[in-house]
Amino acid sequence: MKKVIIAEKPSVARNIADAVGIKKKNKGYMEGDDYIITWVFGHLLQLYDAVDYDVNMKSWKLEKFPFIPQRFKYKVKKDRKGTEDKGARDQLETIRKLIDRDDVDEIISATDWDREGQIIADEIFNHIESRKSIKKPIKRILLNEWTKEEVQKGLRDLKENCQLSSLSDAGFSRQTADWLIGINLTSVATVKYNNSGHKNMLNVGRVLMPTLKIIYDRDKEIERFVSSKYHKLNVQFVTDEGEKFDATYYEMKRNSKDRENDDSLNAAENGEEKYSEKFDDRKYLEDILEKSLNENAVIYKKEVETKRENPPLLFNLSNLQGYITSKHRGFTADKVLKVAQELYEKKLITYPRTASNVLDESVKDKVKKVLEIHRQDREFKDEINFKDTKRIFDSRKVESHSAIIPTYVKAKGLTDDEKHVYTAVLNRFLAQFMKQSISEETKLWIKVEGVEIVGIFIAKGKIQVEEGFKKVEKIQSKDTLLPIVEEKERAILSAGKVAEVKRKPPKYHTEKTLLRVMETCGKSIGDKDEEESEEMMMSILSGFSIGTPATRAETIKKLKDVGYVVADKKKLKTTELGRMMVEKFPVKELFDLEYTGRLEKTLSDIEKKKFTRSEFIDLITDFTVKSVDNIKRDVVFACDVKVEDSKRVVGICPNCKNPVLENEKSFSCSNWRNGCKFTIWKEDKYIQSFGKKVSREMVKLLLQNGKVGFHGLTSKKGNKFSGYFRYVKDETTDRFKWTLEFIKKS
Repeated sequence: MKKVIIAEKPSVARNIADAVGIKKKNKGYMEGDDYIITWVFGHLLQLYDAVDYDVNMKSWKLEKFPFIPQRFKYKVKKDRKGTEDKGARDQLETIRKLIDRDDVDEIISATDWDREGQIIADEIFNHIESRKSIKKPIKRILLNEWTKEEVQKGLRDLKENCQLSSLSDAGFSRQTADWLIGINLTSVATVKYNNSGHKNMLNVGRVLMPTLKIIYDRDKEIERFVSSKYHKLNVQFVTDEGEKFDATYYEMKRNSKDRENDDSLNAAENGEEKYSEKFDDRKYLEDILEKSLNENAVIYKKEVETKRENPPLLFNLSNLQGYITSKHRGFTADKVLKVAQELYEKKLITYPRTASNVLDESVKDKVKKVLEIHRQDREFKDEINFKDTKRIFDSRKVESHSAIIPTYVKAKGLTDDEKHVYTAVLNRFLAQFMKQSISEETKLWIKVEGVEIVGIFIAKGKIQVEEGFKKVEKIQSKDTLLPIVEEKERAILSAGKVAEVKRKPPKYHTEKTLLRVMETCGKSIGDKDEEESEEMMMSILSGFSIGTPATRAETIKKLKDVGYVVADKKKLKTTELGRMMVEKFPVKELFDLEYTGRLEKTLSDIEKKKFTRSEFIDLITDFTVKSVDNIKRDVVFACDVKVEDSKRVVGICPNCKNPVLENEKSFSCSNWRNGCKFTIWKEDKYIQSFGKKVSREMVKLLLQNGKVGFHGLTSKKGNKFSGYFRYVKDETTDRFKWTLEFIKKS
């Protein structure tokens, strides 16, 4: 008798086949003596559309909503054209026939070990069962990597699929909740919005809305920021031996309780944190400099502190996405996930869709072997040694899957994108088993003698004593050297300058920072050592988050696709449409991080059997009904709001930072009503004179990079050349014009 194994992808099926020695391939499956291996390609089934339940739902009308099916049904998924996917239908039939074979006595689900992977297979089992053709036992293989040894081990240690029922319940609950909220609120919001004279489809989602709110809040914070400045007094001292070093002037903070008893001679004992180098009054510092210049000073306190720095924790998916998108151009969170998935399917890394940044204690022996293989390629291999610490191995902080690490398989023939992601995972792994990075920080406390000033001068130096883990990524430490001096030695204040410093506004969210907020619903963000924050870790472990590691990248991509957000290089900014949704959409709970976090935690609790699927659906149904009624009754939403078609957004205006939209004849700033004159005409005669046309892609590149390059430009004499076009503002006319920069042949 044989067993049917259902893999999540053909590439995973091949890995399993390799592990059990199967080479014979048929249409839709591979067969050996003991196993038949088939596959899906993601979800083969999807939930019914509203129109599948009731043909009258084909036309959206307010009175038809809320629409709550009595029982949720599934159908073969649709293709990009909106018709039944023939490939999915055929593969579903292949699976059914294999399961029905007389020589098959067992079914093994080998989909990914998470909510989504669980229901991908369970959807099929339920669908087939509904046709009364499945009566055979169903087992589950749970793997973190698809290497030969792990596959063989997993097949020896199969679980009953029913043991994963709570994981399945959480997956189906998520799916159903997103359908109820998405279908009902998207439909009602769009109808009401279009009844006000607009043509946009308004996408509403359980995870989409709070993510949009995070970006919106940061945009508003930047807009509200009032530019201000402060001053610092930076000076230079010269020792008796003629050695120079820099220092900064500090005074006790105005609100410090110790200020009344302030004595510069015991400043070191008070602690630097009670002092500030920032002053509003420039003249005040200039007077101090004038008094102190060329005066004698004494070093009355010298502090030397050894600083030990641990390597960053192992990658979970969000941290890996954030790291790669911040380091390498052209990467989005969605792209990082796709590349990581490819590496996983090539047996090079462990399961990427994980929220854990530590390893389960059960994998210590395996990690030793992996470490031994990969350390051999490093010049400093003797400095890489296995160690068993809670920073690396801690089962309490692992939820289903450990952190992402390499497997024992050595990488070959990787693409550039794969190299970036794989190298990051490998280096982070090796760094865990190296020594701490050690630096020595020196601080000198200096008092100018014979001058009546209340503050003191502090000089700081830092030298790297031991690189430790920084060798892996070749992180260069910047040393600040101080002369070798001791307490009570003297120096002269030889020079100084009052510097003006502008306070910087908050930074726009990037995919890296956004993923971090989504992962923790904002818990502990801003902490000095946020990666190791206990509050943050507990939030992650309890499921209190926005979305899951597997869905966050998709959410960010969708925000851009539906026109709520645009990416200005790496900066994420809300569009006019996105802002309207946040400001006017009446269902405010959807924008509440706490509310969304509680919903996600409830899904996590379903996995842990602390909450039931039916209770969750009742909760979501009640919320949906009330929300639909709220939208219908609202008199503010969609009234007197003019929003341009978000699908026409091509980038950010370099003049006023509003979206640039594609129109029939031009690419123009959406802020033209307020006087912005940024416009690029499609039939631009200057560009045409060089034998080129203004295209959407050209404008996108121009807005993204500030210039756009062309090869094969034609001069008036018919000669070919290459050049960069820029579109710059003429300050005299306040209009924009083209400039051309020739590219020299190398």
